[in-house]
This record gives sequence, C-alpha cells and structure tokens, in this order.
Amino acid sequence: MKQRWKLTVEYDGTPFCGWQIQDNLPTVQQVVENALKSFCQQDIRVQCAGRTDAGVHAWGQVAHLDLDYGDRDLRPYEFAKAINAHMRGFPVSVVRAEKVTDDFHARFGAKTKHYRYLILNRKSAATFDENRAWWLPKKLDIGPMQEAARYLVGTHNFNSFRAAACQSNNPVRTIDEILVSEQNYDDFGGKLITIDVKGQSFLHHMVRNIAGTLAVVGKKHWTPVDVKNALDAKDRTKGGPTAPAYGLYLVKINYDKENNI
Repeated sequence: MKQRWKLTVEYDGTPFCGWQIQDNLPTVQQVVENALKSFCQQDIRVQCAGRTDAGVHAWGQVAHLDLDYGDRDLRPYEFAKAINAHMRGFPVSVVRAEKVTDDFHARFGAKTKHYRYLILNRKSAATFDENRAWWLPKKLDIGPMQEAARYLVGTHNFNSFRAAACQSNNPVRTIDEILVSEQNYDDFGGKLITIDVKGQSFLHHMVRNIAGTLAVVGKKHWTPVDVKNALDAKDRTKGGPTAPAYGLYLVKINYDKENNI
C-alpha cells in the first residue's frame, strides 16, 4: 500500500547544478532519489515545490513522494533518519518527514513561498560565507533600497525582472511583501543585508533580478523611482542586473492545509 510523504529538505546548493535531475550532472533531486533507492530498493520520483537553480540554497524546500513499504510500520523520524544516512557526504538533509494524504502536492498545493537574498556589505571579502552571500565592497544605503522595494509589492507585469529565457507564458505575479533589513556582520563595520521576498510564485531569476536591482539603488546608481520606471517598462533590458545564485535561499513554503495524517 502506497503512502504519500512530505519531506522538508535543506541543502547547500554550491556543488549542485540545481534541484532538477540532469544527465551526468550533480543535482539535489538525484541525491535524494539515490538515497531512497538505497533505502528501499525502489525507483521513486520526488517532486519539489520549486526547482532551484545551480548554486541556490534551501532551508525549507518541500517535496513529496509515494512509497510502498508494505505492512511495515515506518515512523516519520525513522524515515528521515534513514534517508539522511544514505546522503552522508552530500550537503543535503531531510529535516522533517510527514505522512500526508494522497491529495497533497508539494508544488500545486503551495500557497506562498519565502525567498531570502543575503548581501555581505564590507570592504573585506567573505571568508566563512563565501558562496553563501553576495559580497559587495561598496557601501550600500538601505533606505533607498527599502523605498524602491515598495514599488515592487503587489500584482504587476514582471517582464523587466525575469530571465530572458523564462518559459512562463504569463509575466504577471503578485509579491506580498519585500523586507530589506541590515544587521552588523562583524566588529569592523561589516553589514549583512537581507532581502526577504514573499509571494505565491515567481518567474525565472525574478528574486535574483530584484536583489540585483535593489543593490544598484543601494549604491546610488539608481533612484527608487528608476525601479518603478523599469517595472513599468515591462522590458528585461530596462531592469537591473541579476544577482549571483549563491546569495539566494528558499526559506519556507506555506500551504493552505498541511494534509497531515
């Protein structure tokens, strides 16, 4: 008898070419599915809530799968522990496993997604946070960045903030919230700037393009109104640069109902 499981997965995206399986390339999905194969000798397809690009990290990726474990009892903690045992050596961990009803779907059931972009703002390069935050040595002013972010909240055509290769037929998306904050990173003037973006769904590279654009504002190369003008242009060539993948994290995914058993 098959049981649907919901997995919450965290990973360091540095060594991977994204979540989705690709021929002869290392991916997070392949690591998880290989671990399942080693555990139960079954080929099981794992479906995630949102495919992340190469180098992007996750604290709260959500995936689901269907497992036929016969009549044997399999507790959630034991299942997560077993998968993790077969992923040793890879920067991937199942932090929670839950039994859910058959109508739970990690992608189509998602109500909102929370992404976070990290910028290390100091003159000295990153050491411990290399590949985990975008290092910018020029001082950023977060006041204008916060003002510019307000123009992007709401329902808009985000053509100016999506990748040229984005395959979505509809460029309209709704951003519920963008929060730009700053905290001390060290005792020598270094700052960690956090850009939190929440919404139901996002276009390809949309959050990275937002982060790159807000950084231009922080450098005072653009004004907040320039961001509004870029948005209104509905033209990618009018938008700001794409921030590096390694500063981006999938933080959390919320569902209307959890469908837990």
